[in-house]
Amino acid sequence: MTFSKTHYILDLSRNFLFLSCVLQSKRIDLTTKLNENRNRLSKFSYLEIFVVWRIQVQKFKLENMERFLLGFPTRNQIGGGESLVDTIKIAVLPIAKVFTICFLGFLLAYFKILPANGRKLLNGLVFSLLLPCLIFSQLGQAITLEKMIEWWFIPFNVLLATISGSLIGLAVASIVRPPYPFFKFTIVHIGIGNIGNVPLVLISALCREKSNPFGDSEKCTQDGNAYISFGQWVGAIVLYTYVFYMLAPPSEGTFDIEDRDLPLKNSPKDSTQEQVPLLTQEAMPTNSDAPKIRKIKDLLAFVFEKLKVKQILHPPIIASILAMVIGCVPFLKRLVFTNDAPLYFFTDSCTILGDAMIPSILLALGGNLIDGPGSSKLGIRTTAAIVFGRLVLVPPAGLGIVMLADKLGFLPPDDKMFRFVLLLQHSMPTSVLSGAVANLRGCGREGAAVLFWVHIFAILSMSGWIVLYLHILF
Repeated sequence: MTFSKTHYILDLSRNFLFLSCVLQSKRIDLTTKLNENRNRLSKFSYLEIFVVWRIQVQKFKLENMERFLLGFPTRNQIGGGESLVDTIKIAVLPIAKVFTICFLGFLLAYFKILPANGRKLLNGLVFSLLLPCLIFSQLGQAITLEKMIEWWFIPFNVLLATISGSLIGLAVASIVRPPYPFFKFTIVHIGIGNIGNVPLVLISALCREKSNPFGDSEKCTQDGNAYISFGQWVGAIVLYTYVFYMLAPPSEGTFDIEDRDLPLKNSPKDSTQEQVPLLTQEAMPTNSDAPKIRKIKDLLAFVFEKLKVKQILHPPIIASILAMVIGCVPFLKRLVFTNDAPLYFFTDSCTILGDAMIPSILLALGGNLIDGPGSSKLGIRTTAAIVFGRLVLVPPAGLGIVMLADKLGFLPPDDKMFRFVLLLQHSMPTSVLSGAVANLRGCGREGAAVLFWVHIFAILSMSGWIVLYLHILF
């Protein structure tokens, strides 16, 4: 063949290769195109065309030019260039890490290396020191007054998550009809999710991956932890007001049904007359001779007791408030949180202690699973309904809330981590602190049983929801 003839065949075969790709994707009739080029094909033998065609196909495969010729991604790809398999890997690996550390905690508890007293001390250490240090260091470095205004939807989203989850819990409880004292218990344990510890663990594990879609690992961790910490103070208020009163014992004074007919035994518990002095304190300001300072003092004491302020202001909340106050005042922030600050050694020390929070809380959580579901009186049907409602029904409602807020322009533009944290707030298992409140109110065994099963099945549910969220965001 001459040079011009060969060049013509190459050009023709290249056009047919491009045409076949387009036809395959757009389902255009190949016969019509062949008829249009019949005159051109008749000049050469089919063997010549076939040889050049095969060469071009092989070259095309090696250079992987299909995406550029077609101009759109292949079907097994999602936004951001990540394949579906890569997205599943990114979503599942953090859960696998969490499960691995929890399993090690389970083994330590099983072999009595981490007994119940040790787990209690470890929980206290995490709650009183490690978690506040993590919140203070991460939130304080990221927060500013402008960002606090920009992040207003995070605490509002916590309230919306509580309202939507409680409405779903009310519907589930109305259908399932749990045992007598546990109707409100069912609503609360479906409506209240873990917006602190578990999301912090997931963000840390996710950002540690080099292939994470959020970019730089350090910035990913700092932003994610700041967003999560910014919403914790609202969660604490909800927990120690709404949850505390929803889990109040029934009129019999106890959740133990066998003791319902023992009024003498229940009379001390039933006589919650510690509120009686509050009533007298509330009436004291009516005395016109009392000074105004005494009236204000009595009123503040009444509000302080009614709102359970001592229980709301626990160490993580105090750390959040301090971080927001210092972070929003430029002078104080330059004094504490910048790298060349005189007191940066304190922030760096908090960072070191905060890094120990993740493994410590996972070891304690895994060790607590050694006790199993316990002697719960909820029954299999109610327990399964709580698990299903919390892990399957609540997240779609949260997804709708976040997508609607995004459409209305309530969220910062182009901040995918912000949206991811909002979605996580709706997808977490039942709050661990709700179990502490349940224990305080007399239904600790049932609370422990729910936490056990919810966290077991959350390993699967969280993986699925994270895959979906990453697919939507990227």
